[in-house]
Amino acid sequence: MAMADGIELHLETFGTGRSVVWLPGGPGLNNYLGPVAKAMSGFRNILADPRGTGSSEGQPHGLGVAIQDLEDLRRALGLDSWTVVGHSWGADLGLAYGLAHGKSVSSIVSIAGTGVQNDRDWHAAYESRIDEEPHGDYQYNPEVHRLLLAEWRSFIKAPDLLARIAALPMPITFLHGTNDIRPSWPGEQLAHLAPDGRYLELADAPHEAWFTHRDALVRVLREILLSTAP
Repeated sequence: MAMADGIELHLETFGTGRSVVWLPGGPGLNNYLGPVAKAMSGFRNILADPRGTGSSEGQPHGLGVAIQDLEDLRRALGLDSWTVVGHSWGADLGLAYGLAHGKSVSSIVSIAGTGVQNDRDWHAAYESRIDEEPHGDYQYNPEVHRLLLAEWRSFIKAPDLLARIAALPMPITFLHGTNDIRPSWPGEQLAHLAPDGRYLELADAPHEAWFTHRDALVRVLREILLSTAP
């Protein structure tokens, strides 16, 4: 599907019902969330490879472009609003998108997000366990990763960021596996900060929970989506 600047993003849609867009992590990875989305019957599932990754066109870009691509995609699909489900970096992007285009987002589900922090202790805990978890074989664009991560670390330093999160109008659910190598406290903090936020845990699940806890993940995601229906 063509974006406003002519760049074509590889898009996959399937199912009928409430529209849900799935945002992968990285940044710089192709959209690997198909195995989860395909188990979510009763929803219109929307998955695009982000700009510059997978089968999508485009060059390394900043956070503003990533946010605008989502808004262009929503408009091109003719949707008034949609639910945003993001995993890892995709959870962080989903939050930034919700801050920029609140009227376009009916609800947000943040799975194993990093949160709005760049904490040394958090990174040390993550790095100490990085080899423990299963990982998929993804396509990776390191330049997309580098630029987006740099802009994200600038974005989270905005003086009014926490105030803006505290004024978000939509329901936001922060879901974290109890065996995720990433510490959960950033998501827990955001769940308490957002007016309609909540924090849930997936027992014993790792960062990429669909490899080991697919049925449990799908079940809790379905419960979340149904409970936050507009």
